[in-house]
Amino acid sequence: MPRVPIDASMLILTVLAAVFAVAAYFKDPGLPWIGARNGLSLFWFILPRLIPALILTGMLQVLVPQELIGRYFGRGAGLRGVLVATGLGMLTPGGPMVSVPLLVALANSGAGMAALVAYMTSWSLFGIHRIITWEAPLMGWRFVIVRVIPSLAFPVIAGWLVAVFYSE
Repeated sequence: MPRVPIDASMLILTVLAAVFAVAAYFKDPGLPWIGARNGLSLFWFILPRLIPALILTGMLQVLVPQELIGRYFGRGAGLRGVLVATGLGMLTPGGPMVSVPLLVALANSGAGMAALVAYMTSWSLFGIHRIITWEAPLMGWRFVIVRVIPSLAFPVIAGWLVAVFYSE
C-alpha cells in the first residue's frame, strides 16, 4: 500500500476537517455523518474526472518537448514567457482539475516561476470558460469588459514581480 505523504497542506486540511466534525457534532450528533456522506459523494463525483486529468498531465510531460517549454516558458523567456503564459492561462478551459495539472506539467518541464505565476493569475482572472458561461450571461458583456480591461496587467505584473524578487 502506498504511503500518503504528510505535508503542511495535508495536516491543515485534516485538522480543519476534525475541528468542523467536532463543531457539527456539538450542533447535532448526526451531522458529522451527513457531512462525511456529502464529502464522499463529492469524492465520487470528482474521481472520474480527476483520473483522466492526471493522466493528461503525465502525457503532456512526455509529449511536449522540454526545449519548447524552456523556450517559451523557461527562466530565460523573460517578458515573452510571461505574456505567452498569460495567454495560455486565459484560454485554459475548465476548473482546477485541468489548470493545476497543466501547471504541474509546465513546472516539471522546465517552466520558470514568473511564467507559472502569470499563467495561474491569468487563469484565475480571465478563464474564458467562466466569462462565456457565467459572467457574460449573468452580468452582461459591458460588465465583462469593464472588469477585464483594468485587470489585464495583473498577470504580467505578477510575473514581473516574481522575476524581480524571486531568484530561481
